[in-house]
Amino acid sequence: MAEERLASLDAFRGLTIAGMILVNNPGSWEFIYPPLRHADWHGWTPTDLVFPFFLFIVGISLSLSLSKRKSRGSGGLQLYGNIFRRALVLFMVGLLLNLIPTFNFHSVRIPGVLQRIAVCYLVAALLFLKASTKTRILIASGVLATYWLILTFIPVPGVGAGILTLEGNLCAHIDTRLLAGHLYTPGFDPEGILSTFPALATTLIGTLCGDWLRRSQRSALKITGFLVSGMGLVVIGQALHAYFPINKQLWTSTYVLLTAGVAFIVMAICYGFIDRLGFKKWALPFLVFGGNAITVFIGSSLLARIMLSIEIPFNGSTQPLKALLYERILSPGFGDYLGSLLFPVILLFIWFLLMFPLYRRNIHIKI
Repeated sequence: MAEERLASLDAFRGLTIAGMILVNNPGSWEFIYPPLRHADWHGWTPTDLVFPFFLFIVGISLSLSLSKRKSRGSGGLQLYGNIFRRALVLFMVGLLLNLIPTFNFHSVRIPGVLQRIAVCYLVAALLFLKASTKTRILIASGVLATYWLILTFIPVPGVGAGILTLEGNLCAHIDTRLLAGHLYTPGFDPEGILSTFPALATTLIGTLCGDWLRRSQRSALKITGFLVSGMGLVVIGQALHAYFPINKQLWTSTYVLLTAGVAFIVMAICYGFIDRLGFKKWALPFLVFGGNAITVFIGSSLLARIMLSIEIPFNGSTQPLKALLYERILSPGFGDYLGSLLFPVILLFIWFLLMFPLYRRNIHIKI
């Protein structure tokens, strides 16, 4: 019998997946509305909330699921084995996606979104099993403070200390020495080694939200607590921006505070409307996506690569399927920017149709 799922968490997860598809699959990278672009460097846009939302939700989910297993007496080697197995599968799937379609092992990118999720899930799950809520708060706070100290006071050879430019930051210096030839760009990777530590803090804050959800207190108090905590974190993150800039690619401590704060607020809204008031119809697409989020994530990544790989004959030459759809249909019919946006909207509709039968049958594909 399937475990009862928290509908608001599925909706939050589905909203995040939908956001990921919107921002990762424009018809043209040249024509994107500003809110759907990442910040160039310092600062943030709504797009910069997507990845930290994933990690925050991972934290909530593992708090809910592992606490249930512990209460049923599940533990020992089997529980730890399941945690390590899931982290390994996520990491390897991420590597596989980076290999497709060329399978060039010599220059394959080692970091990535799923790889970072795998590492953060593994460490956060182990800490959840061994550490109390108070201890996890101290660990997350310590990680954020230490990360600020490291980036501010440890000098990069030939550059100096506290230089947070794309070329001069310590994260890039470490990655180019340890993972040279296997990065997103030759000189930098936004999912690199050092910045994974504050990403772990994002996941740990998510476990605190999960702990809060499990408390035996009235829903109204939980919602109020989420809103107050969220607004407090947003204010602190913005206030410290002048001293340690909010930066998604470096995953700075202020970025963690800001995005975790917004995540608390979104969770409060979803929990209030869906689980407390019972208003679920508005969230149907997100519930459908959220019930099989990993499947949609992997499938959409594969589909994007396939559409770039398939060459279609046109006017005596060939053109990638994606370019053909955008340049010959969407852009002429709706304009450059709207046509570019409609491309991922169509993908969302396709994924909704594919996942809806699973949602109706309460089928959840797990890794």
